[in-house]
Amino acid sequence: MGYLKFDKKQLVNLEYSLSKEIIRTNRSGAFATSTIIGCNTRKYHGLLICPANDGTDTKNVLLSTLDVTVIQHDQEFNLGIHKYSGDLYVPKGHKYVRDYMAEIVGEMIYRVGGVVLKRESILLEKEERILIKFTLLEAHSPTYLRFKPFLAFRNMHHLSKANLFADTKYRKCENGIVTKMYKELPSLYMQFSSKAEYVHSPDWYYNIEYMEEQKRGYDYKEDLFVPGYFETKIKKGESIIFSAGTKEADVKTLKRSYTSEFNKRTPRDSFENCLRNSAEQFMVKNSSGTEIIAGYPWFGAWGRDTFISLPGITLSTGNIATAKDVIDKMVRRMKGGLFPNMGDEKNPAFNSVDAPMWFIWSLQQFEKYDSIDIWASYGKVIKTVLTAYREGASFNIRMLENGLIWAGEDGKALTWMDAVTSSGPVTQRKGMNVEINALWYNAIVYSLNLAQKADDKKFIKEWKDLPELIKASFIEKFWRQDKAYLADTVDGDLYDFAVRPNMVIATAMEHSMLTKEMKNSILEVVKSELLTPKGLRTLAPKNVNYKGVYEGNQDERDSAYHQGTAWPWLLEHFVKAYMDVHKNTGLGFAKKIYNGFEEDMMQHGIGSISEIYDGDPPHAPKGSISQAWSVSALLRINEMIEAAEKRLAENQ
Repeated sequence: MGYLKFDKKQLVNLEYSLSKEIIRTNRSGAFATSTIIGCNTRKYHGLLICPANDGTDTKNVLLSTLDVTVIQHDQEFNLGIHKYSGDLYVPKGHKYVRDYMAEIVGEMIYRVGGVVLKRESILLEKEERILIKFTLLEAHSPTYLRFKPFLAFRNMHHLSKANLFADTKYRKCENGIVTKMYKELPSLYMQFSSKAEYVHSPDWYYNIEYMEEQKRGYDYKEDLFVPGYFETKIKKGESIIFSAGTKEADVKTLKRSYTSEFNKRTPRDSFENCLRNSAEQFMVKNSSGTEIIAGYPWFGAWGRDTFISLPGITLSTGNIATAKDVIDKMVRRMKGGLFPNMGDEKNPAFNSVDAPMWFIWSLQQFEKYDSIDIWASYGKVIKTVLTAYREGASFNIRMLENGLIWAGEDGKALTWMDAVTSSGPVTQRKGMNVEINALWYNAIVYSLNLAQKADDKKFIKEWKDLPELIKASFIEKFWRQDKAYLADTVDGDLYDFAVRPNMVIATAMEHSMLTKEMKNSILEVVKSELLTPKGLRTLAPKNVNYKGVYEGNQDERDSAYHQGTAWPWLLEHFVKAYMDVHKNTGLGFAKKIYNGFEEDMMQHGIGSISEIYDGDPPHAPKGSISQAWSVSALLRINEMIEAAEKRLAENQ
């Protein structure tokens, strides 16, 4: 039994199994995801989901699932499982599940009478191809396997419906067939490592339901197309590999390819290795460069998320060259001093006031891991960003006479609290934001330090007087001694003192405007009102607008997204500030926060950290099953803990 241990007796319990999802990716943008028993509960679930490679962040679900039937003595036992209306699960393949392991690859053990069958799957690192390996561990009589592929061939955000336009034809290829349901999508090659008989029997399976989409208020019924089935005999001890890919495979090499890919994987045999494995899954290299996917299964490569998560995802895992590649790709996409946030390469959206500040912060972290001359490599880009903010950029982003940054546009939410419902932005935060100005101050002081090392007299002359002005203005506008914490947003005479976590970022910056006493006071308020075992709440429970449970339709969920929902990524900055203030006495506290997430390796997204958690106990995981900045935060906290332990050991 490996590190990721599942209760064998509970695997047949759908309430237990359907809440646990697994994600596996390759390094070129393809991924596979489902529940641990293979019952798809989201439109985003599938065995082969591939990028469109057309300059958009579109991904297409080609192969939804693969039903396998064990045949002995003319008796058939279907190991598949699909949900239909009325909580009807057909077939009921889950009742044959005896074990599930996820230490290296997803590995399922089925028992059907005297038959014991093992199913494993792996994605090839640089190909849009999944290999599924079936090994007959036990059998006392002739055994046959039947494979029935369920095809979706659609955008992962949409659902497939039976139609007359689908091309149901096929042609043969080596040990399999190739099909292409729609001309705008790639072909799908389905092949075997040994000969398998194919029977063409095209049919649609109607109204398969995805319960998670139903909970989220979306269309949740799909029709999937089955072109036919494959059948082959299998002997005890024999392994057969099924391959599904967008290009034809050399079937003679399938077993060798599987073994090669398997041997590359780092076992998920500890909490830290799970986090490291998860971090690697966010890194994607394509024709335009390297990027970090914000989260799985539905996020793309977003600017803000990229820079916030980059230190943990790349630097903490030793992928220094990847970090530079990611930064360089984002720099190439910069426009007017801003970085693209949502959207894709064809339709970028530059609606993020904080992404450029996080860019400079990420360079600040990068410098600690590499001997690169930051000013020589990125000085021009830094100057472009700072000048854009000083002179004015899109969305009314501009520096005021007091040195602080003001930003806002009606109907737009420009900070990371950017949820928008049908009624408009939930937390628009128009004005001067506490974390933006903390990042602004940090960016300028850091840039001046770089310029001084490079003897850039012109830059120093232009910017040297700003830090003191910003500091004085920041304390005047945001700090209130009677409240002992910072305002969240200030706009003219309007002060928002709702207790939110954004002020934590001001306490965590290496160049901070706050005294140690101020930091400690802020951290105590946050600890008392916002801290949960799974992240910082986005609003204090005592606030009338607090929503402690993230559920319902899109508007209902977005209304809670930044109004009480807890976010793990904020813990990195909370822990850093806490350890800066409390030094070694804060080590035990940091360990408690870090170790508290180990139980999550077996929940929601197996071996990873979820995007968000309910603000109310028991703080159930919600949102995406694997989020880059959540994983990054835990890896960074672990680094802080290791550094503190090393200092303690050296001082003893």
